[in-house]
Amino acid sequence: MLFNSYEFIFAFLPFTWLIYRIILGARYAEASIAWLVLASLFFYGWWNPAYLFLIVASMSANFIIGLFLEDFSRPPVLRKALLILGVSLNLGLLGYYKYTGFILENAIWLFHISIDVPQIVLPLAISFFTFQQIAYLSDAYRGEMKEYNFLHYCLFVSFFPQLIAGPIVHHKEMMPQFASIRGWSVRSSDYAAGLSFFIIGLFKKVVIADNLALFATPVFDAADSGASLSMFVAWSGALAYTFQLYFDFSGYADMAIGAARLFGIRLPFNFNSPYKAKNITEFWRRWHMTLSRFLRDYLYIPLGGNRKGANRRYVNLMITMLLGGLWHGAGWNFVIWGALHGGYLVINHGWHSLSRKLTFTRRLPLGRWSSSLAISLTFFAVVIGWVFFRAETTSGAFLMLESMLAINSPEEIDVFHNLGPGFCIKAGIWILPAALVALLLPNSQEMIDSYKASNQYSLGSVCIPSLSAGAWALAVSVMYVVALVNLGGLSEFLYFQF
Repeated sequence: MLFNSYEFIFAFLPFTWLIYRIILGARYAEASIAWLVLASLFFYGWWNPAYLFLIVASMSANFIIGLFLEDFSRPPVLRKALLILGVSLNLGLLGYYKYTGFILENAIWLFHISIDVPQIVLPLAISFFTFQQIAYLSDAYRGEMKEYNFLHYCLFVSFFPQLIAGPIVHHKEMMPQFASIRGWSVRSSDYAAGLSFFIIGLFKKVVIADNLALFATPVFDAADSGASLSMFVAWSGALAYTFQLYFDFSGYADMAIGAARLFGIRLPFNFNSPYKAKNITEFWRRWHMTLSRFLRDYLYIPLGGNRKGANRRYVNLMITMLLGGLWHGAGWNFVIWGALHGGYLVINHGWHSLSRKLTFTRRLPLGRWSSSLAISLTFFAVVIGWVFFRAETTSGAFLMLESMLAINSPEEIDVFHNLGPGFCIKAGIWILPAALVALLLPNSQEMIDSYKASNQYSLGSVCIPSLSAGAWALAVSVMYVVALVNLGGLSEFLYFQF
């Protein structure tokens, strides 16, 4: 069941909300949480009921291990062994379903052996709920949380707005909210913000992202098949995908935040206008913010972070980004994408370290033009990375880059002549307004959340017309109608494959 489906919008979400409000109105807080758990498991099982056992077994095992880890009366050696066991079980489960085929295919190529590669179907959301539960075990080991309520824990893992593609939430962000559910605790401002978030996210997905996909998909498919591309067509495809991914994933994040808000639950923000970043470090503070936080807190810092000198810091950055790339997908293109961003971060940190030692760099102008140049350079680096992220084959990614950089021989004929004239112009009609929205306008959080959110990703207080204002209500209503009209071309969210 997709957020951008009629079943979700007109059946599952309103029915789940109505029963939740009836139960909560009767002052049965625990029963309302139980209802959300059941609804969330139904939502998860909609794709493949067989995997319900997997997520329930995973939640049960992690909760039991977490109980042992929270008991500081146990010997430290035993608690550490339990932590290693719990993390290993989670990573083993993820590794089996996500990386078995990739490992075997590379073993066949490397050692020239004959092995039957099993066709393993990747369970939905396994990457997200695995990371979330690893964070829970780590926090329990460090004594940063206390939770003995299995029902609340199940909701923490399976809550349907954030189950499939995040945000990756911390135990301490969600449990206090579940514990404080009492009576008619959802405010009208939550409904206003929730509906606005959901509708804006829906509009981003079905109107902007899905139309950009019409120009990104054929270009990358052609590159993967080895067809020649002109520079303009290659750039059209790369930029179309760059903004398709942004509006697709940020649209999902908005819809997740909005759906959760309707139940009085505040999820952390996941996007803060990442294409406005002036360097790659800032980009990762703005893009998929909860994943960046997880990689920093549970991988980069445990590796040593920047505490053991510059060289070790660079090694830790590369390891973190390589593993972050592999988390996104079992393929060499994701490894290359992670290595690229690791290299970007090393260069960025190295430049900042060097600039602090050079006198002339302190005198460089930091005005509007230099900021625009920094944003443009960062954006260019990100686009190059997205080529590997999107291409199905490594050869297709390099062919795209060769075409974008005009390395192809000039006599090659553009494969897109059969698509009709004006392919790049048609693509530009969608790319240009998408770029203006992503690069110049306030993001959805800045527009909507005029009151401070109760999480660390609050973007402050940005005053706009509230939902009750006629102009704002009309704008949101128009977006809703336009989005519903476009629901006919139903498509999955890009991050569902991870």
